[in-house]
Amino acid sequence: MEYELILQEKLTNLGVSFFTEVELRKAYYKTPDIYLKVPISIWGVTVNWIESKASFGTIENNTSNLEQFWGYQSRYGPGIVIYWFGFQEAIRSQMPDDVLVADDLPTEDIVVLSV
Repeated sequence: MEYELILQEKLTNLGVSFFTEVELRKAYYKTPDIYLKVPISIWGVTVNWIESKASFGTIENNTSNLEQFWGYQSRYGPGIVIYWFGFQEAIRSQMPDDVLVADDLPTEDIVVLSV
């Protein structure tokens, strides 16, 4: 939960509006940690949701999370998974095409999109 709070603080400081997992759980069963009220662009890719993982992303643990990520991508569109303690580069090839992977929120590369 600590890293989810860090993520929320970073988004708030950028002026990005979002729903938290707690807020989403009132209406939805499977939810990412953050669902953006207005999409953002990171590295030129539209992002609607963010999943925060307070771990190092290995092939093994990413494989066990793929169903979760595919579900978010199917329900909410493109997103980003943040492995706060880094990740093996090879997991990028495991991810759905429009799901990014990072080890922090790349704040300098975020553009808030208008609706």
